[in-house]
Amino acid sequence: MSIKLSVCLLFSILLFSRCSHFEKQAEEVLPIIVTQAIAGDTDDPAIWLNPEDRSKSIIIGTDKGGDHSSGAIYIYRLDGSIDSSRSIFGLQRPNNVDVEYGLTNGSSRVDIAVFTERDRNMVRVFRLPEMKEIDRGGLPVFVGELKQAPMGIALYKDPDTQQIYAIVGRKEGPADGYLFQYQLLLDSSGSASIIYVRKFGKYSGQKEIESIVVDDELGFVYYSDEGVGVRKYHAHPDRVSDELALFATQGIKEDHEGLSIYKKSSNTGYILLSDQQANTFHVFPREGLSGKPHQHPCMTTLAIHTRESDGSEMLSDSLSPVFPKGIFVAMSTDGTFQLYDWRDFQKKIPK
Repeated sequence: MSIKLSVCLLFSILLFSRCSHFEKQAEEVLPIIVTQAIAGDTDDPAIWLNPEDRSKSIIIGTDKGGDHSSGAIYIYRLDGSIDSSRSIFGLQRPNNVDVEYGLTNGSSRVDIAVFTERDRNMVRVFRLPEMKEIDRGGLPVFVGELKQAPMGIALYKDPDTQQIYAIVGRKEGPADGYLFQYQLLLDSSGSASIIYVRKFGKYSGQKEIESIVVDDELGFVYYSDEGVGVRKYHAHPDRVSDELALFATQGIKEDHEGLSIYKKSSNTGYILLSDQQANTFHVFPREGLSGKPHQHPCMTTLAIHTRESDGSEMLSDSLSPVFPKGIFVAMSTDGTFQLYDWRDFQKKIPK
């Protein structure tokens, strides 16, 4: 075995050891702000960055609700308060949500929030920041499939063409072709539509696939195959649909859940994965290892105050004096979303 290979192997062993033997008594990272609690079933957050005044950015949180039509999308200000005027009620189990900037028809350009409405087998599209419906009541997905029930969703914007795609997962599905990818379009009246592009992605069949995240700049999509690991594919529909990586296969207590990406630069940073039942987040290098971009060993494990976090989101942008280096938002089972100062995470991640 070469010296170079030995050093690389030792590095990987040390990183795995750091995560596998995580001390549960480690001090929890505490949130800076906790949103107003709701009586429903919070699930997944997204963040819209206000380009004119970052302190007026908003958090969009899903509430799956307790019965058929009690679901909601809540809009939270950065102080954790609910903006009821922009929140959406009477939804049928909204599951996951994502945000993208600049959906265009050539003459107009809008930012959008897109979420799944599971019990209607629909994707919903709302214009930001006012949260105005632009989908004429919903866009059907998984049409013709025996198993539909959309859950996870992530948006990908092609850096070259500026086209926006929705990558959608479902509660149940086949062993291959589990995810569907749709191109989002905006017509001259300002209404959104989707066009099916491809299906891809493996599924173990063990539990569910809910959390999906896309790295626009590097062109990758990651999703949690609960109980198995995190799967990685090319996000662009014209690239090969072969699996690039399966990581986080060990050291997870039970369910692989929320995924989010922190960008240190255009091609470096961190991928965070919720270890739901352990109340921890595992940290992986966004860029992989040197010369091995599809190897993502665990760097460390963070204990946080959030309980059994399902969905999470983060931005590396400065939002306000409270979040000067970025914000991390995680859903908690007490009906809240908890807001963290990225600096409290950064000081616990090994350099």
